[in-house]
Amino acid sequence: MQLRFLLLCSALSLAGCHLNEPIIDAGAKQPPVGGTVAGIVTTTDRLVAVSGRKVTVLETKTGSHYETTTAGNGGYTIKVPEGTYRIDVELKSGETLVKRPEDTHVGNGDLDPHRDFTIGVTR
Repeated sequence: MQLRFLLLCSALSLAGCHLNEPIIDAGAKQPPVGGTVAGIVTTTDRLVAVSGRKVTVLETKTGSHYETTTAGNGGYTIKVPEGTYRIDVELKSGETLVKRPEDTHVGNGDLDPHRDFTIGVTR
């Protein structure tokens, strides 16, 4: 399934026109392309909303970080350069992390799904 998705994405990107993109000197150093990290944030109490939670992706060697927020269903996706990343989610008062993804290595063109979190809620 993942291979089929990647092939579809490749075909769609080849079909697109990029008329307004700058022309880059082939001899110039290109930034690393990277890939996409994705997951879902849930809670142990289904009544606690997880939309709009900040997700931070920190490159473990350089300290570069990237941020996004969760959608209404708790899902998130973020494009990052190649590297190894620690992923964190914003917690609110009375919450603890029950499940967090391990550090994630992102290679060129990778799609790293299922980087899910579960937040424990105490009332």
